[in-house]
Amino acid sequence: MKGQKGEQNKLLTGGDSLMAYETEDLETQYCFPHINSSCVKEQRSRHEYNFMYVFFSLLSAWTVFLNLLVIISISHFKKLHTPTNMIILSLSVADMLIGLIVIPIQAIKQIETCWYFGHTFCGLNFILIGVIFSASFSNLVLIAVDRYVAVCHPLQYPQKITMAKMLMCICLCWVYYSAYNTALVINNGYFDTSYRTDVCYGQCFIMMSFSWTLTDLFMCFIFPCVIMITLYSRIFYVVHQQVKVINSLMKGGKCVTEGSVKRKSESKAALTLGIIVSVYLLCYIPYYICTLTVNSSTTITVLEWTVYTNSGVNPLIYALFYHWFKKTAKLILTLKIFQPGSSLINIFTEIEL
Repeated sequence: MKGQKGEQNKLLTGGDSLMAYETEDLETQYCFPHINSSCVKEQRSRHEYNFMYVFFSLLSAWTVFLNLLVIISISHFKKLHTPTNMIILSLSVADMLIGLIVIPIQAIKQIETCWYFGHTFCGLNFILIGVIFSASFSNLVLIAVDRYVAVCHPLQYPQKITMAKMLMCICLCWVYYSAYNTALVINNGYFDTSYRTDVCYGQCFIMMSFSWTLTDLFMCFIFPCVIMITLYSRIFYVVHQQVKVINSLMKGGKCVTEGSVKRKSESKAALTLGIIVSVYLLCYIPYYICTLTVNSSTTITVLEWTVYTNSGVNPLIYALFYHWFKKTAKLILTLKIFQPGSSLINIFTEIEL
């Protein structure tokens, strides 16, 4: 994660393979044995080494697989082409990139306790991670705005929230945070040739200035959180009032209009997406707080991996609360999406193929 110092790396083996372990050898081992300024590498038992590689490999595969199901579902089925689902699609793309790129790279760094991918790719890695997590937060803000208009101003929703506008907002978020995180890394002197002259070879971290730390904290965390909390507070208040009115009408034996049913449906969608946002915040908030207040690298590492793991949890939330995801996942896994006209199926009704 950006702004985090890498731990002091210890103990590395020599031999034919760069990552080979010789736990019986008590001599100090280095990340790059033939470089005088190499960091030392931490020693692990072979069982610990193998277990960690299997665990992180499964976590990566799980995250990619589930988010790929969401991406294919929303992309393939025309009935799912809505502004709200475009945000979910963007979130799933970010989560899939975490499983496909971030988790494998960070896992190697965590297990080997050395950075083997070079100085340039280390900087690019910080940019990539920053873009993914910043874009994810901005997508959460878009979800909050989308649900706020749908619940609090339902009559204006079709005019204010359109597919074209939503796609433009999503693209702008990705472009903006790509530029922002690139500027953050460059302006903190990472790609300067004189950078890190006093650091051993085999570490990957970036030292941010105090002003950039505050800017990053505000732009990528505090500001989005304030917007989301404010909007969802209003949403839940309005949802509560709408549910009370609809329930009172039903108890009184009065006819419930189609508009009332639709508002109840929008309220349910808002609550579901509110759960997704809440899970994100529960993972992110402790990490951001600890990076500012806690010096324990172990605590920060655990919270960092909690954030990564969250990317594999979101599709499970969709499966629990979105009936359409269960249906589309079944069609994808049984390869029925390759049948003619499958993209036009109304997945909100019973499917017979």
